[in-house]
Amino acid sequence: MVLFSVTKKATTPFDGQKPGTSGLRKKVTVFQQPHYLQNFVQSTFNALPADKVKGATIVVSGDGRYFSKDAVQIITKMAAANGVRRVWVGQNSLMSTPAVSAVIRERIGADGSKATGAFILTASHNPGGPTEDFGIKYNMENGGPAPESVTDKIFSNTTTITEYLIAEDLPDVDISVVGVTTFSGPEGPFDVDVFDSTIDYIKLMKTIFDFESIKKLLASPKFTFCYDALHGVAGTYATRIFVEELGAAESSLLNCVPKEDFGGGHPDPNLTYAKELVDRMGLGKSSNAEPPEFGAAADGDADRNMILGKRFFVTPSDSVAIIAANAVQSIPYFSSGLKGVARSMPTSAALDVVAKNLNLKFFEVPTGWKFFGNLMDAGMCSICGEESFGTGSDHIREKDGIWAVLAWLSILAFKNKDNLGGDKLVTVEDIVRQHWGTYGRHYYTRYDYENVDAGAAKELMANLVSMQSSLSDVNKLIKEIRSDVSDVVAADEFEYKDPVDGSVSKHQGVRYLFGDGSRLVFRLSGTGSVGATIRVYIEQYEKDSSKTGRDSQDALAPLVDVALKLSKMQEYTGRSAPTVIT
Repeated sequence: MVLFSVTKKATTPFDGQKPGTSGLRKKVTVFQQPHYLQNFVQSTFNALPADKVKGATIVVSGDGRYFSKDAVQIITKMAAANGVRRVWVGQNSLMSTPAVSAVIRERIGADGSKATGAFILTASHNPGGPTEDFGIKYNMENGGPAPESVTDKIFSNTTTITEYLIAEDLPDVDISVVGVTTFSGPEGPFDVDVFDSTIDYIKLMKTIFDFESIKKLLASPKFTFCYDALHGVAGTYATRIFVEELGAAESSLLNCVPKEDFGGGHPDPNLTYAKELVDRMGLGKSSNAEPPEFGAAADGDADRNMILGKRFFVTPSDSVAIIAANAVQSIPYFSSGLKGVARSMPTSAALDVVAKNLNLKFFEVPTGWKFFGNLMDAGMCSICGEESFGTGSDHIREKDGIWAVLAWLSILAFKNKDNLGGDKLVTVEDIVRQHWGTYGRHYYTRYDYENVDAGAAKELMANLVSMQSSLSDVNKLIKEIRSDVSDVVAADEFEYKDPVDGSVSKHQGVRYLFGDGSRLVFRLSGTGSVGATIRVYIEQYEKDSSKTGRDSQDALAPLVDVALKLSKMQEYTGRSAPTVIT
């Protein structure tokens, strides 16, 4: 057995190690600076209760992006030095963010151990590679992201740190091979358990969905399927679930080999970056072949999803509403009913209408999955989602891209259970249009302005807040821009009081609410690694079923015009067009 010792390394603080909505994200070159990663990891250990570190079990894995393998070894050596009893690592350091949450909540080690938390190495949907992005976040014992009380403490620690602990003489562990390696240190044995990260996740999915009914759907000659992992960690799970468990053809999978640089692409599942899938589904300019009936994509760490039908895009806001509306009858896990539903504030109000019609508890929370987690832990929420391609349920405490795909396949399987031999299957588009006919349609789009000068972005937001002091002036300005747009009847800066712990989250986005139910929302995103990202959310509600089939861009054009001119977007940012439209 290899013996190791503990070294105290002197260090000094780095500026800007404040975790955003999903951890700390910076360029790889920033993380590669001596002591940079170590400072953040030690600050996290110091922020946790002693019993969640000493003698504890922690998970260390991520989406496999560049620098992950180095980071796993560094964190493992620091865990050993800080008295952690064992570290669980996904084979090749690959583990999706939802699978990490599932492992924390579900996995029991051979010795009866359970994890108390996890370091997840991901920058989610951001690009990877030597000059691109890396990220790290800590998830708690419930499987969800650390709450603000913990991340604030981590950040505070990063500003005063003077030393960190590391077992420099602990050998690197071969994380490509499944097995347990045992070492011995000043506080006793220390284990590194490398395991197949798909096993626990698949086991959990089988308790939620009827795999046999989905298998029958996929076996139908009339049903065709395509899944694009964008060279992220989802590829590992897609092969096991869609091909080996559900019988889909291997040719159904696109870009399902995980790569450190995501194949040079941008692993963000939207119409802009998932170009190959978009073309295959008949929505691209170069689409020629007959598209599959169903398509989906994932981001780098597999917590986000995009759902497509044949030549048809499902907005994430509609997706969560449709899943909620169909869950009880289509998904065994929800057969006894939903405890409640929730959405992030910028997400369209499509879910609100479902909740009202089905008499469900409804919650509107700030962006960030930790807020949903509180509701779920309290038994108040079953299904939740956000417009940024995140959907999930209380089976774990993260959004879950593959879960969302299985939910849609379950709905399709249920709608077609008596029709698999018929002339025509009920399609994704059929389901969405039926939903609009029942609940109305929320025309919706998001404009992203990425890597904007941070100072200019703050000025733009401050001006939008100051304008709210006189809605009469705002409405006068709007009428000069577009006379066919309704008046603003309320405006605020969104603030959330958590109904579970009473915590208050301020400055969560600027809202302009119109008399006809339309909304404009402006928000600075916390998921970028440089500069600032301004997100503009534009929503128009139409309950007249004869008008729910309009082209979305046409329906939203007046509000888009108002949003860009009201915010003085070009004046503040110099941008004449958004980086991404979703």
